[in-house]
Amino acid sequence: MTTVHLATPDDAEAIATFATDSFTRTFGHIYDPADLAAFLATWNPPERVRAQIASDDHDIRLVRDAAGAILGYIKMGPVDFDLPADQPTDDAVELHQLYVAEAAKGTGVAAALMDWGIAWARQRASILYLSVFTENPRAQAFYRRYGFHDVGRNEFRVGNHIDEDRFYRLDL
Repeated sequence: MTTVHLATPDDAEAIATFATDSFTRTFGHIYDPADLAAFLATWNPPERVRAQIASDDHDIRLVRDAAGAILGYIKMGPVDFDLPADQPTDDAVELHQLYVAEAAKGTGVAAALMDWGIAWARQRASILYLSVFTENPRAQAFYRRYGFHDVGRNEFRVGNHIDEDRFYRLDL
């Protein structure tokens, strides 16, 4: 069984490092190194993660291996992107990040985190949003299995590079 643990302020550095490593491993080849560095410098620094852990608005949960290394994490909180005009934002929350270590993919870690995230969202809202890169079919298929559906385009800036993400929505 996969156990999902509450992140503490002491986890902020490890979460920030895990997020940076995961993002770079998955998407780093797309970007000019200067654009990637500029993005990563402000995207998920430890002090921001620590503030979100301390916040009543956000919740971060982790799965660890037997040695204590992070296998994956999920970050939930208020909607902080501009949704398409036809999408309601009242009574909505966002799945901000769900990252899983390469070695843990296909082991149930992502499912355990997603199950926890959906339960968290159901306690707070009637709509759960997320955004996913158009060139990440594995993630898109994973979210569709949970009932998420595509509701529009999202520009995602990495330095001077703009990608197209898609907004996904789950009615809870």
